[in-house]
Amino acid sequence: MYIRISIGLFLLFVGNVAMGSINGQAILGDVSEMLLLMAVAGFFVAAILSAEHTANQSKIDE
Repeated sequence: MYIRISIGLFLLFVGNVAMGSINGQAILGDVSEMLLLMAVAGFFVAAILSAEHTANQSKIDE
């Protein structure tokens, strides 16, 4: 779930950068882009930690 949110937010960022390069006007400002990338990184880290937890639980159950 976390990885899908991370990918979705990253695609939003890429879309914003593409709009800015095509039209010259980005939807989000600098601070909003920074916060968006921080959210992407946070959800990505949560996805990795969740996968690690699942892997460790399966090792313990064996």
